Amino acid sequence: MRFVIARYPFEFTKLEVETAMKGVKPEPVTGESVIINRRTYPVKQVGEVITRQDRRDFTAAEVTRAMTSLGFTCRSAAASVPAPAPALSPVEAASAMLGAPDQL
Repeated sequence: MRFVIARYPFEFTKLEVETAMKGVKPEPVTGESVIINRRTYPVKQVGEVITRQDRRDFTAAEVTRAMTSLGFTCRSAAASVPAPAPALSPVEAASAMLGAPDQL
């Protein structure tokens, strides 16, 4: 398929991307990510490898759009952050401060 990344046209197939990423060690994921060959890569790392451009030249959204079109699973940065614990109601907070009643 044809994609435009950083104002340059690229032709990629899913197999070409998988082959290019074979043997590349995934960096720690801190933002958006893509799963290729059962490994999770940052989208910026994938974009750098397949386009041979500096990461500052393109956005994560451009690479995510291209990888999604090829059929790869992409995850947003928010998907990797756990949801905060629900806040206690005033009654639950007071009950927690007092402790549990003694069992007979």
